[in-house]
Amino acid sequence: MKTLTAIIFKEEDMYIAKCPEVGTVSQGITIEEAVKNLKEATELYLEEFPLAEEGKPLITVF
Repeated sequence: MKTLTAIIFKEEDMYIAKCPEVGTVSQGITIEEAVKNLKEATELYLEEFPLAEEGKPLITVF
């Protein structure tokens, strides 16, 4: 399995998790649940739409 990135932030009482490489989004009551749900959503997405081999994106903050 390829290593992907999860960006997590809190919105009201839920954690939102996004995968920037694929564009999938999920949520959960805890960070762990949000990441677990994102992993599942991303795996299902990639079964239908496999990623092309590309370099890893550069992620920074400003």
